[in-house]
Amino acid sequence: MKFNVGIIGCGSITRFRHAPEYKANPHVEEIVFYDRNIERAQRLAEEFGGRVAEKLEDLLTDSSIVAISDCSSNEAHHINTPKALESGKHVLCEKPLAISVKHAKIILEAERKSGKKLMIDQNQRFTKAHQKAKEIIQSQELGEVLTFKTSFGHQGPESWGVTKSNATWFFKKDRSHSGVAGDLGIHKIDLIHYLLDDEIEDVHAFHGALDKVDEHGKPIEVCDNVVCALKTKKGRLGTASFSWTYYGAEDNATTIYCQKGILKIYHDPEAQLIMEMNDGSVVKYELEQIQTNDNQTNTGVIDAFIDCIVNDLNSPVTSREAVASLKVVEKILGSSN
Repeated sequence: MKFNVGIIGCGSITRFRHAPEYKANPHVEEIVFYDRNIERAQRLAEEFGGRVAEKLEDLLTDSSIVAISDCSSNEAHHINTPKALESGKHVLCEKPLAISVKHAKIILEAERKSGKKLMIDQNQRFTKAHQKAKEIIQSQELGEVLTFKTSFGHQGPESWGVTKSNATWFFKKDRSHSGVAGDLGIHKIDLIHYLLDDEIEDVHAFHGALDKVDEHGKPIEVCDNVVCALKTKKGRLGTASFSWTYYGAEDNATTIYCQKGILKIYHDPEAQLIMEMNDGSVVKYELEQIQTNDNQTNTGVIDAFIDCIVNDLNSPVTSREAVASLKVVEKILGSSN
């Protein structure tokens, strides 16, 4: 089975993640690119041997396109993803699902009406170290999970974005909405939910724009740092830090503290998962380097999305799970809009 896929939005996430992974998938015949800036779409069509849709409607009405990646900026997800679903396309939507839970409900309604598959790009679930950690936690080899700490930080989106400037949409309240919380934080929120088979319920957080400035030299309109204390429905306690101002190596580490030992995930570049038992013994798993902005490897997201279409499987990251993570982001920001 081979079919065409479409991509809405031709920024860095498309160039470095979606397009190369679609091109490498044996079920994908051709990629059709759409962007409001047609030159961006043309550049990627040339780079990946695809073609360009001049208008969004051209993409949505193209019967050869079975699935669409919504890689538009955050404020457009609740517009583009429902349109794609209602046009009969399966959709992989970039995170966060929407700028608010209220806007996400529009997407969920379109999903329900269309009967099409909707997956959200929470790529941390697909790394070998995180999958192995979930397996160990589920096996109860280390007993119950008691506490956790997690962090995700790098130097900021201005060095990653397609414009390579402080004018990036990530810094704009009307487009990004949630700053680093919705960019990096939502990954770790989803990861904790996934690893612990639990949901964060209570949040106490500090957030602010500590260092980033926009193209006019003014502090950005959204947070560049978040530090929070968390409690899950099952009573686990944890801390989390999300940052666009880690001006050195990227930090993507998580630690899970259990009754009989500790799991350290992505602390050591050589052993991506380390299990330290309370008897002093240590097991090191050498699995794979985590993908970073400087180390582009296959995330497994596109393959999982295509697999659920080809084999009629349930979405591996559901809209319900995405809304659960979005609720936590809203609590972090003190928002109920």
